[in-house]
Amino acid sequence: MTTLDPVTVELIRSSLYYASEEMGIALRNSSYSPNIKERMDHSATIFDSEGRLLAQAEHIPVHLGSLPWGLKNIIEYCQKEGLGLEEGSMIVANNPYIAGTHLNDLTVVRPVYHRGGLVAYAANKAHHADVGGVVPGSISIDAKTIFEEGFIMNPVQLMRRNEFLKETVSLVASNSRSPVERIGDLKAQVAANITGERRILQLIERYGLENFLSAAEKSFDYTERIMRSRISATMNKGTFQAEDYVEDPNGRDITLRVKLTVLDNRIHVDYSGTDRQVPYAINAVFGVTLSGVHFVVRTLIGDDVPMNEGAFRVVDVYSPEGTVLHASFPYPVAGGNLETSQRNADLLYLAFSQSLPEKVPAASGGSMNNVMIGGMHEGKSWAFYETIGVGLGGRYAMDGLDGIQANMTNTMNTPIEEIERSMPILIRRYGFRSNSCGAGQSRGGSGLVRAYEMLAESTTFTVLSERGRHEPYGLLGGSGGARAKVILYRNHQGRLRKKRLPIKQTAILKKGDIVEMQTAGGGGYGNPKNRDRHKVLADLENEMITKSYARRLRWRV
Repeated sequence: MTTLDPVTVELIRSSLYYASEEMGIALRNSSYSPNIKERMDHSATIFDSEGRLLAQAEHIPVHLGSLPWGLKNIIEYCQKEGLGLEEGSMIVANNPYIAGTHLNDLTVVRPVYHRGGLVAYAANKAHHADVGGVVPGSISIDAKTIFEEGFIMNPVQLMRRNEFLKETVSLVASNSRSPVERIGDLKAQVAANITGERRILQLIERYGLENFLSAAEKSFDYTERIMRSRISATMNKGTFQAEDYVEDPNGRDITLRVKLTVLDNRIHVDYSGTDRQVPYAINAVFGVTLSGVHFVVRTLIGDDVPMNEGAFRVVDVYSPEGTVLHASFPYPVAGGNLETSQRNADLLYLAFSQSLPEKVPAASGGSMNNVMIGGMHEGKSWAFYETIGVGLGGRYAMDGLDGIQANMTNTMNTPIEEIERSMPILIRRYGFRSNSCGAGQSRGGSGLVRAYEMLAESTTFTVLSERGRHEPYGLLGGSGGARAKVILYRNHQGRLRKKRLPIKQTAILKKGDIVEMQTAGGGGYGNPKNRDRHKVLADLENEMITKSYARRLRWRV
């Protein structure tokens, strides 16, 4: 290896980061489905030839944290099965026990060659709105095994010699209720990887292969050093424990436990004591659990630290196989990627709050609030998927953000215009949820209210949410945020009858029925009695809270 100056190393590292961002732009701009084009439910990464992370865009944490684990599994699988990773090929997979996350996420991998030698991989993951299964949207609350969640695809070639394999494209399209979207989104993922490949090769041509490889090693080492330094300088050392719960569809609490050991320059995370896997779609594959650890540690260490292989070297994670945080095939895992990942983040933050009490926020609303809607309309099958934001937890000297995607997700909302243009749905209400914020010196963020009216004669509506029984916790005297609610207004001869639904539910709706999602607010931070009166008055003026809420807390209004 040549000796590179730090400026050149940083130029190469930054260029790879922006290449991954450009991959995401290419994916979004060429996709078909609202979930990717509007909500940006996708992620893009670049790896070296050994499958070590070089760069990732600021996309979806649960995707990004699991992609390094998934890519190494995909490479291993291809080598074991004799599946070619030759120049001009492209691999696609969605089996979460190999690729990570859940069946809706298709991972597409491009081996990048330079003058006949493998030098890197461009890879991305995107959430496809429907991949078959028993309900539109493919995330079934009642699934007992992964086979009921949709079609399962182990790594297969999507392209060979830069040509699409029609049988692979057909396999994806024919197993979805919206085949045109699937083909368009899959080709958008290919466009993203081609974009990444082009930028990688331009870098190699500019700086030389030897310098490219040397810069990668130096970036890994630099990240490892700064991670160790930050742990040593900023975190209180010791062993800290926490417990949280996933709410299963039958009213039982599934316990998650973690023991966090902060050493002088390393962190050990041990999930021993977590409950066994269950026959519901709330189990998580190990890659999802890893993603939570790396996300939480990164937010506490600082976003100025490069996110690459070096960041993983200082964190050890143990999760016993066969538990809800390390499921084994063929247990269902669709909701583990979505909701259990959020519980894991809150669990880890609660443990870290004992080490960094002034840096860790109170609990967020803690759910992606997944909505899956679909059926038949005007002779065509259709499927729609989105998530809805929550309130973030209050922080030291700062209120939590209102109505935003929290922690393990980083998507946008679907514009109302796009929903009503493309789907037989009318959005009847969308806004902040009053009195949902947890009280504190710094209040939690407010949740959201979003109401859907069905325009088709018959529609299957599935909701998968969390924090219906357990409120998002407050810290240092702050109170918890409001719990999530799902309300059905059933259209009966032109009159609406109100009914509370479980937060994990599939219902058959008729034309004119309305479902209202009320998402959880963030927990409060610090003693509510110490809240600045001017902030209370501002919240009243903005209708985040009511006077009765303020009086209950004995705030002066």
